[in-house]
Amino acid sequence: MPKPLAQSFGRLSLFVIYTWFGVLKLMGKSPASELVKALHNKVIPAIPFQQFFIAFAVFEIIIGVLFLLPRFAKLAYFLFFIHIFLTFLPLFLLPGMVWQSFLVPTIEGQYIIKNLSLVAVVLLLSAHRRY
Repeated sequence: MPKPLAQSFGRLSLFVIYTWFGVLKLMGKSPASELVKALHNKVIPAIPFQQFFIAFAVFEIIIGVLFLLPRFAKLAYFLFFIHIFLTFLPLFLLPGMVWQSFLVPTIEGQYIIKNLSLVAVVLLLSAHRRY
């Protein structure tokens, strides 16, 4: 696959994933809601959950849209890594929700671990970007 096509597909894939998951949160249909709520309660309980959840959903949609706009690639990468950091926190802060036993993730844990593939896509896009 030619490099420009692969890069375009990578950016489009990130747009779809981030926008889709953000919209699901806004619609109240996200399968990750309970995990996000548990993390929120552990880390920032002073902020009302509903406000945080809406802001988090919008944050995901913004990241998705930024991936479609090559001019904003640096900002997209920066926001992406903030998001990835936040999404990996349950692996350490909520072990009861994400691990069945040592190195055996729950479905929620698998949901988080698969984000390593998104990290790989972003690193590849970043490596081939002309700044």
